[in-house]
Amino acid sequence: MDTTAGTSRPLGLVVDDEPQMRYVITFALETQGFRCVSAADAESAWELVSEESFDLVVLDVMLPGLGGVELCRRIRAAAAVPIILLTALGDEEDRIAGLEAGADDYVTKPFSPRELALRASAVVRRTAAGTGDVVSNGALSVQAATGEVAWEGRPIPLPDTEARLLAALARHAGSVLTWTDLLNEVWGTAESAGGREMVRTTVYRLRRHLGRRNAPPDLVVAARGQGYTMPRLP
Repeated sequence: MDTTAGTSRPLGLVVDDEPQMRYVITFALETQGFRCVSAADAESAWELVSEESFDLVVLDVMLPGLGGVELCRRIRAAAAVPIILLTALGDEEDRIAGLEAGADDYVTKPFSPRELALRASAVVRRTAAGTGDVVSNGALSVQAATGEVAWEGRPIPLPDTEARLLAALARHAGSVLTWTDLLNEVWGTAESAGGREMVRTTVYRLRRHLGRRNAPPDLVVAARGQGYTMPRLP
């Protein structure tokens, strides 16, 4: 842990059994102003959580011993700290289990360190902001601060980034949000390098989530060459 830095910098816990992965994640978070400590297994991470107050936990699902999903459940029962899960590309069941265990977001391996860092900053800002207004459009409602999403009253568990993207589109229903608009509002960045692909990938995941929960995937409509929009719903 960086003991020389100002205490105003958020403190992150990185949990992964691969040393190289811990290094990559730590470096990515430090580019966004985090201080970091790390753990190689769930048991060590749980000890750290019991002793320290963290602003963020980045947690690999596949851990030796106690698994990442169970550790996520324990942390969530003990603290309101934001949790980002790291999952393998095909582990859809693990992602769903992690969200149901209380994770705020997930990132699929292999991942972009920049996207992980931006997601981490965004989820910490959202948690610090506290409760906000509910954004509604027809049968869709999104609690802007907590990321709780419902369609026709049925909850739809979504990762934090997808929920914030949905909230942004619902807030501006009937209008086109450009790539830059979405990067600013959802990721909190004006950097455009790789931004279009990041938005496009998140939209793809969001549509898949909506389809699995019997919500219309065409809630999110591509505006060719511009960005995305959500139609106004009755």
